[in-house]
Amino acid sequence: MSMVLAVSLAKPPASEEATQIAKDFVEARLQARSIGRYPGVPPETMAAAYNIQEAAIAQFPGTIAGWKVGGVPVALQERLGVHRVSGPIFDRGLWRSDDVTPVRVPAIAGGFAAVEAEFVARIGAVDPVRLDWTIEAAQAAIDAMFVGVEVAGSPLSELNDMGPAAVASDFGNHAGLVLGYEVPAWRERMSEVAVETRVNGVHVGAGGAASLAGGPLESVRFLLEHCARRGRPLTEGMLISTGAVTGVHRVGIGDVSVCRFGGIAELQCLVVEASPTES
Repeated sequence: MSMVLAVSLAKPPASEEATQIAKDFVEARLQARSIGRYPGVPPETMAAAYNIQEAAIAQFPGTIAGWKVGGVPVALQERLGVHRVSGPIFDRGLWRSDDVTPVRVPAIAGGFAAVEAEFVARIGAVDPVRLDWTIEAAQAAIDAMFVGVEVAGSPLSELNDMGPAAVASDFGNHAGLVLGYEVPAWRERMSEVAVETRVNGVHVGAGGAASLAGGPLESVRFLLEHCARRGRPLTEGMLISTGAVTGVHRVGIGDVSVCRFGGIAELQCLVVEASPTES
């Protein structure tokens, strides 16, 4: 599969409307405040969505430590011209799991929150000017593979229901990443790892690397191309959260989730109410 979003290499200046939408989302995130509706006219194209995302990145305090990748429903792929969406992972939203103590993950009361069991690729040295990537080249660019949990989140509770363009505009509906243990011999083992997610002790989903269309490697290939074409080539050490393998599981404040990666790790998360932050 090779469907690539056509994005100009140069980042066009954000429109006044895009800048305002980004400002509203960023302020709501920093104030840990939910919003009742999309702040402006929702984008209809991925180019417009990433224009808003770029404006939000410019306003948000923190360093990009990596990127999340999510899927696009098959029915929308042809119209949008893309099969994946992406959003930035900031260093302030990156947590380590010791496989024993639940990681406290913040969620905005009244907003969107979900947990997603994922495989997380760490990028090695890559050619920053390369624009076209194959699966083989993407695999060679991976320095290590880890298990992890993406904490999806937005101030807007209905964001996921509004479609991929709206999702991409607000950081890809991303709030944080819990990084677990490294997958040993991942090239041989990843496809064999059975994954299960439970919320408050109840089974909510199961799957594995094959649950993703094209697998985690396609997510890495897509992102290498996508970011390079956006003028944001990946750099060594960046993390790629490759996509939900058991589903997107909504959670609320006080919920406890457990993502079990067979033979590797059991990642526990406790959802806590997010607190306002000034920077």
